[in-house]
Amino acid sequence: MSEPESKPFDISKRLVWEAYRKVADNKGAAGVDRQSIAEFERDLKNNLFKLWNRMSSGSYFPPPVRAVEIPKKAGGVRVLGVPTVSDRIAQTVAAMVLERQLEPIFHPDSYGYRPGRSALHALAATRRRCWSSDWVIDMDIKAFFDTIDHDLLMRAVAHHTSLAWVLLYVRRWLAAQLQHPDGTLSRRDRGSPQGSAISPLLANLFMHYAFDTWMARRYPGVTFERYCDDVVVHCGSKAQAEVIRAGIAARLADCGLELHPDKTRIVYCKDSNRNASAEFEQFTFLGYTFRPRLAKSAKNGGFFVSFAPAVSRDALTRIRATIRGWRIHRRSDLTFKEIVDHINRHVAGWIAYYGRFYKSALYAAFRGLNAYLMRWARRKFKSLKHSRKRAWSWLNAMWQRYPGMFAHWRLGVVPNR
Repeated sequence: MSEPESKPFDISKRLVWEAYRKVADNKGAAGVDRQSIAEFERDLKNNLFKLWNRMSSGSYFPPPVRAVEIPKKAGGVRVLGVPTVSDRIAQTVAAMVLERQLEPIFHPDSYGYRPGRSALHALAATRRRCWSSDWVIDMDIKAFFDTIDHDLLMRAVAHHTSLAWVLLYVRRWLAAQLQHPDGTLSRRDRGSPQGSAISPLLANLFMHYAFDTWMARRYPGVTFERYCDDVVVHCGSKAQAEVIRAGIAARLADCGLELHPDKTRIVYCKDSNRNASAEFEQFTFLGYTFRPRLAKSAKNGGFFVSFAPAVSRDALTRIRATIRGWRIHRRSDLTFKEIVDHINRHVAGWIAYYGRFYKSALYAAFRGLNAYLMRWARRKFKSLKHSRKRAWSWLNAMWQRYPGMFAHWRLGVVPNR
């Protein structure tokens, strides 16, 4: 796109192009207009120009956000908001501008949706601090994304930018209607729907003032890790944890948020050096369960109990369910290479995340994969159809010749029959 003519708002066409590239790379589902990224790209130049023109003139109004209901493991649903492709690009334009202002001021222990930081960084810090602090407050903020106070959030945004177009469009995005699966529309005077391009940045900004800076000011010696609205706070004693939990609850209430009374727990980080007992001696954070686990000393080879993270039971259940859903044993239409590519594309990602700490806990999720591969081979090759033993021998021979072929083989989950 060429450089813009004079408009009320100075928004670079190049910035709109860069935002489009980010959205295209992230893919994502269609919004209420059912337009996919591929369809948007059929008239890319014209679509981007129209978006830039509307944003630069102040006439851009976001369409409703498509509501998608995701079942929660504890019952009920979580509502995700899916903006249109065009709206995701517009939000990304604003997010890129805002991020330049906000990133330098964010707390070092805020890890969610930030460049150069990840959930694994948060988990590593949590593990290290659990070894040095006896107690943890495992925080759960009730319906966080549904209850963010718009006025407080806009005050925070205005504190960091004077760009009129950013303030205008952030306000419009916060107020954008939700379109439910039955087609009905609902207005919102609170909250920022999960799934939008700018929502994670706005959520981080809200929690920066509602929690991060308040904690640093009120309890300067207390450490924590926060990944958006998931928070772990480290304490030296149960008494300290109880005082801090009460303080956090009051602070969040002042900001229009609520600590979940049942899901927020004070947890004892029990290990070989901590012999007391408590009601709660484990917690789950970012898909990992922290609890007492048997570990081997690197110094003398002896065993001891460490308070350590490993993939959570819920994550293992989801992985196994996903693998069952592939129905690999029935996909005789696929070549062996296609089977390898499909499995590795998913399994390598799971191993990269859930295998970072205590990776042997992942073995249980992948043991069934080899049985599925054996059954696939029996359907695929006539010579193996009537003999499980011969099919297992075939799979073992493949493993011995190409031990790195499958990601779960590289992990150590190999054919054993």
